[in-house]
Amino acid sequence: MNMKNVLNKVSEGKNLEYMEAREVFAALFEGDLTPAQSGALLMGLKMKGECADELLAAVEIALGKARLVEGLEGTRIDTCGTGGDGKQSFNCSTAVAFFLADLGYKVVKHGNKAVSSACGSADVVDALGLPLLKEPEEVKAELEQRNFAFIFAPHFHPAFARIAPIRQELGMRTIFNFMGPLLNPARPTHQILGVARPEFAPLMADVLAKRGVTAAVVHGSGGFDELTPCGPCQITLVKDGKMQEFTLDPDEYGFDRCEPSDLACKNKEDAIAMQKKVLNGTGPQPIQDMVALNLGLALSLLQPEKELKECMDKARDAVARGAGILKDEG
Repeated sequence: MNMKNVLNKVSEGKNLEYMEAREVFAALFEGDLTPAQSGALLMGLKMKGECADELLAAVEIALGKARLVEGLEGTRIDTCGTGGDGKQSFNCSTAVAFFLADLGYKVVKHGNKAVSSACGSADVVDALGLPLLKEPEEVKAELEQRNFAFIFAPHFHPAFARIAPIRQELGMRTIFNFMGPLLNPARPTHQILGVARPEFAPLMADVLAKRGVTAAVVHGSGGFDELTPCGPCQITLVKDGKMQEFTLDPDEYGFDRCEPSDLACKNKEDAIAMQKKVLNGTGPQPIQDMVALNLGLALSLLQPEKELKECMDKARDAVARGAGILKDEG
């Protein structure tokens, strides 16, 4: 691999081929690139716009260096987003994961502590007294016990320690922001994945399709990386390697409109307190509705034989009841 040729190609707005990208990211993770080359590569990819083959190659190289969870069988789902929407919104994806587990589905939640939000998924899980799993062999037992396993990303991706200083120095979005939701070492069969900007959806959906995951890539009205009751939301469905785009209007499923500000949490303490309320079947209606919307979509992925309306009704009922994980607490 000639790195000068790679950088020239990227700087001219040309996409890297899949095998070429694999070589480049293997070198990056091995520490074979200089800081200048690493920064130029990440900047160049961002400026031209990352393509699916580049992202897929990066994800596969990173997973090859991860501490993978082995021995899992059957359907398992992850709920996550790219983050970066700047909304300081309620941690909806984590609440959805708890409700899915309560409904009997296997949830392998892959996440970290807050980076750009008020409260990250790991912050919530830790505050609720559930374990942040650090060893691959712990995951299966946790799933059997409570249908929910939280895979704490830093302990499963040691190779990222070499990349972290470069990302911090650059201080901007890079291809690694896209990679995070695609790097679950438990390799979920299903996924609901939020993107902060709608133009990112085709890229994420294409990679999920190439990896054989059944998924919904979502962008919510109001600029959220979750479905929201604020207005029509954009969804790209991924199934059997094919993609289908459609618009979901919450009005059609009986959800009242709300303002983006209705979905915000002031700080970490507020976010955790709100999580407890929602899991107990209480809390502000707009936030309950946001959770029900995303839960309903997740249920439709897991039960494709059912109409989306039926899944939304089931989700609304589940959120009104609360999740067993915190029932009658706090």
